[in-house]
Amino acid sequence: MRRSAVALFFAAAAFTAAMPATSFAYQIDPLTRKPVVETFTETRPEATAIPRETVSFDGAYKPGTIVVSTSERRMYFVLGDGRAIRYGVGVGRPGFEWAGVKTITAKREWPDWRPPSEMLRRRPDLPRYMPGGPDNPLGARAMYLGSSLYRIHGSNEPDTIGQAVSSGCIRMLNDDVVDLYQRARVGAQVVVLR
Repeated sequence: MRRSAVALFFAAAAFTAAMPATSFAYQIDPLTRKPVVETFTETRPEATAIPRETVSFDGAYKPGTIVVSTSERRMYFVLGDGRAIRYGVGVGRPGFEWAGVKTITAKREWPDWRPPSEMLRRRPDLPRYMPGGPDNPLGARAMYLGSSLYRIHGSNEPDTIGQAVSSGCIRMLNDDVVDLYQRARVGAQVVVLR
């Protein structure tokens, strides 16, 4: 068991070294095999092209609401008093766009990933299960949107932020999704606009 945990750590370290975009510092919990004691530094130019910032925000949404503008490829966490935190996001590619109101029903740190059956039909080459960690496409955090297949989640592909490439999920940089995860509550409303 210890040997496999060490091998997993070195494999993750090799993956991290190969990707200058994101610097991870963490340890692997030998029981859950998930990263713990993590810190991130996103350093790639694409990853910093859409900075997280507090901006003026006009809208009749209560504080704590998350508003996603898919046309802008931006997300707003409403602070109130005419302000919001703006994040860059990746959104659904053509044919996978959607709009509507959902609720955050669950939150997970370093979530495991089980591709839904619809995705497996389109991509039978995908794994049926992937444990949480730096190689996982859900990234460092995930917030589940009702009973839908959609999530707001981190990404191990920072260059996709600001793009329309997902199967409908809202992707964020890992450091941005960690920031949002700390702010957003289970029960928060998520409004997705086209």
